[in-house]
Amino acid sequence: MLQPIRKFLLSLKFNYLAIFLIGLSGILLFSIMYGSVKKETYELESLQISPDTIRSIKTVEDTVKTDQDRERAAREVTPVYQLSKDVATNRQAIASSIFDILIDVKQMGEPVQFGSDDSIFDNKKQIAEVRKKLGNLEKEEPGLRLSDDAISALLAQKTDVLEDIQNVLATIIGEELSKPIRKADLSAIRYEVEQKIRLADAIPSSVQPIILTLGRLLVVETETINVEATEAGIEQARAAVEPTRILQGQVIVREGQMIDKEIYRQLELTGLLTNQSSVKPFAGLALFVLIITAIIFMHFNTWQEHSSVKKKALVIVLSVFFLLVILMKLIALIDKDFDVLLAFLFPTALAPMLVKLLTNERLAIMMTIITAATAGVMLQEGFAAIIQMEVALYILFGGVVSLYLLGNGGRRSTILRTSAGVATSNMLFIAFYLLMTQSAYNLSELGFYLIAAIASGILSGALTIGLMPFFESAFGLLSDMKLIELSNPNHPLLKKVLIETPGTYHHSIMVANLSDAACEAIGANGLLARVGSYYHDIGKTIRPGFFIENQHAGQNPHDALPPEKSRDIIIAHAEEGAKLLEKYKMPQEIIDIARQHHGTSTLKYFFVKAKESGKDVVEEAFRYPGPKPQTKEIAIISIADSVEAAVRSMKEPTPQKIAGLVRAIVNDRLNDGQFDECDLSMKELKKAEKVICETLNGTFHNRIEYPD
Repeated sequence: MLQPIRKFLLSLKFNYLAIFLIGLSGILLFSIMYGSVKKETYELESLQISPDTIRSIKTVEDTVKTDQDRERAAREVTPVYQLSKDVATNRQAIASSIFDILIDVKQMGEPVQFGSDDSIFDNKKQIAEVRKKLGNLEKEEPGLRLSDDAISALLAQKTDVLEDIQNVLATIIGEELSKPIRKADLSAIRYEVEQKIRLADAIPSSVQPIILTLGRLLVVETETINVEATEAGIEQARAAVEPTRILQGQVIVREGQMIDKEIYRQLELTGLLTNQSSVKPFAGLALFVLIITAIIFMHFNTWQEHSSVKKKALVIVLSVFFLLVILMKLIALIDKDFDVLLAFLFPTALAPMLVKLLTNERLAIMMTIITAATAGVMLQEGFAAIIQMEVALYILFGGVVSLYLLGNGGRRSTILRTSAGVATSNMLFIAFYLLMTQSAYNLSELGFYLIAAIASGILSGALTIGLMPFFESAFGLLSDMKLIELSNPNHPLLKKVLIETPGTYHHSIMVANLSDAACEAIGANGLLARVGSYYHDIGKTIRPGFFIENQHAGQNPHDALPPEKSRDIIIAHAEEGAKLLEKYKMPQEIIDIARQHHGTSTLKYFFVKAKESGKDVVEEAFRYPGPKPQTKEIAIISIADSVEAAVRSMKEPTPQKIAGLVRAIVNDRLNDGQFDECDLSMKELKKAEKVICETLNGTFHNRIEYPD
């Protein structure tokens, strides 16, 4: 069932396949991460006993409490009072003015006297005149309005008596109002004024009640509230009150506690009740997943590589990513049961090492970034703001360190050394984390974090080594680790070459040395070229005696065969070798090297031999079936294969002869179009030619002649 699906997916254009797989991965990633951002809500009622200890899932301002605190602060502000020194002078002036008017009116004319001893005048005209002159004062202060009887009684007094009363009243008012008087002090001051008026001999008893009333009315506040300054103080007090916040992780209600009105309001405010579901976290998660999937798509869309390679790499990247996401989910599920940050156990370097060994470093860098970001969201402790930043940085730094330490090697020893380096990096980061938190940790917690840092590094390497064979088998990949395994001389096919065709084995070793050096010089895969060279002539084990390097005592079976038969035997070794490698389920890259290393080149020796025999032959009949080399590595191996055989046949190889021979072979292959189907540039070809010459000079150097 899987085979048709695989064929269908591989038949799609890369962009369509990428959109389908990345889109499907985005949906799956959203589903897995849903639980990490879904807030826990409770079905609770007011005046209910809380079944759990409930903490706030976010930091939010409690506006109601903030307003209450600000109003309390405003009420506690002491009013700013301002002393007015003009009040006493003004009130004295009012007192004096009243009596001045009375005296003036009295002196305007003699009132008609009636009665005997009371000296009370009833002159309506004079009263009206006094009322008229006191009109403005009465409008300003209605409380100071004197009755007609009071005016009449005062007018009945002699002028000198009125003057004495005027002086006494003004003096008393001036003395008392010179003090700071606030509203609360008015009653006491008025009482003092009354006592002084009662004790004043200059005030006749007949008008004393009038003067007492007038004295009380003349007493006012001398210290009044400065409204502007007080309002400024109130505003300052309000502003000084910090907003009351319910902090993320703060306990709102404890298990067994009664949920009163205030607690219920806080639960509503923090959105912890079941009727307060919000789409914001899910919209945010959707945007996060969109960013992750867009990065992956853009990376592959801008990668200039063959479609088949990109398809395979995409599936590998997504497989590794979801393997790690599932691991994150498992850690997140059990992390809540521990007091320590269990996320530090996560293998920080697993993603970059796996992806780099299976694909390339550029993809590994991308994987490090998106893995760190995803882990920051999924491995929250429960009350992190948005992302557990220390976890994200921990994974990011561990991944970057692993990429530097791993280099271009894929050996198990290199991976283990890289794991040790990652463990060291992890310990340094955790030390930074523990120091920056400024919290006190006991010995057991410190021990856990130390073990977690080391375990994370070791797990990264162990899981990389353990998972590599599964990915290689599932995707038909050829990693450095696999190549190193294939280079083992104990491999059955290499043993077969060594035992059955020792000359071919030695030739293959020489070709491997040349190819490895040349490929490394031009940035190609030297290890692939070396291992491929070991197997490139495996087909010669079918008929070992027909190849000159395996012939002994000068016996050459081709001498007894027609050129066409010899041609078929020699040409067949490429295809027969490829089939033998397929039988042993060797990687496709090794099979391609065996099949393509001769390209469509001509078997010139037997072609010339056939022509010399007088037969009408065409060159095409003596060409290898191909295909031509499709990669740089195969092109270099094809050069090294021809060069090694040719130089070995030279009687006295010198650097000049070797250089001329190598140049001739390269030019012949180039002119024959053997490199037309691979991306080998002329610059790279010249560099490879130079390295091959240097390697051959080191091998075929002149030796000193030892004496008998």
